Amino acid sequence: MPPIKNLRRRPPGLISVPAALLLAGCNTVLLNPSGDIAAQQGHLILVSTVLMLLIIVPVIGLTLLFAWRYRQTNQEATYSPDWDHSTALELVIWSAPLLIIIALGAVTWISTHTLDPYRALRRIDDTRALPQDTQPLLVEVVALDWKWLFIYPEQGIASVNEMAAPVDVPIQFKITGSTVMNSFFIPALAGQIYAMPGMQTQLHAVINKPGEYEGFSANYSGAGFSDMRFKFHGVSAADFDKWVQQAKAGGNTLSREGYLQLEKPSQREPVKRYASVAPDLYERILNRCVDANKMCMAQMMAIDAGGLGSAAGYPVASSAGSRGFRPYVQASICTADNPEGRPLVRTEPSAN
Repeated sequence: MPPIKNLRRRPPGLISVPAALLLAGCNTVLLNPSGDIAAQQGHLILVSTVLMLLIIVPVIGLTLLFAWRYRQTNQEATYSPDWDHSTALELVIWSAPLLIIIALGAVTWISTHTLDPYRALRRIDDTRALPQDTQPLLVEVVALDWKWLFIYPEQGIASVNEMAAPVDVPIQFKITGSTVMNSFFIPALAGQIYAMPGMQTQLHAVINKPGEYEGFSANYSGAGFSDMRFKFHGVSAADFDKWVQQAKAGGNTLSREGYLQLEKPSQREPVKRYASVAPDLYERILNRCVDANKMCMAQMMAIDAGGLGSAAGYPVASSAGSRGFRPYVQASICTADNPEGRPLVRTEPSAN
């Protein structure tokens, strides 16, 4: 091992060579995406970084300058132990960050509304507006353990760990989950959106360049999280139709029973395609009632609101509230083990 003093004599450029080689393998897809939404988000990152550097760089530079100028060995530096205030300096110190904060606030306000994932697209890219009669491609996304299910209701097909979309066609994603929270993320297309069981999030995006892109979960969700990845294919309209026909030619059907088997945790699930999908499968996944013995969440909430009576034979109980007795669904009927429900108990209003 060479002496430490020899290491100090090595050119600083040699130290940066390994770092440069490591950085050469980085994929800057966030700053060089293929979708318009992701491109706008990448631009926002650059603008925000530059605005913050307007403060950070001068502060670092002045710190180094002061440390050098007022070092102990510099006898020419002015020594002013009683100096404690400068109006001009205070104005500079406080006005510069204030202006940066105002600029960042304006950028954040505009981008928050422009890049709202629930907002329908208004353009294909920065040079082309979206024609008014354009219909988006609807894709229903379900995060499973540990794989992704994509349902195309208009095409009547579904796929596992693979999806495709035509170039320059807006995509409307409806996203939910089966068990724990995940995060749906295709860096080349748009930012990440959470996928939560019993809830639906949305995302509008468009891919502008053909290619094969990576998608994955950006939120840790258990043992198989690392392999929870899928391929997103940006293709021409003709190739997308061909991809749909290939899925239909497979003949597989995603029934409700098949989904319950697919829902079980598995790792490194291979790509699967389904020629047909059970009616309203996504809505039942969202309402957590794919199992025929379970009541849908929408029915439960309607009963709790007093709008469905006994809900087609499902037992309900009563509770006293500010408006008198109101029905609610017993938790016992939400399981397949006890679909009939337990004996109901009527809760009388308190004396208060």
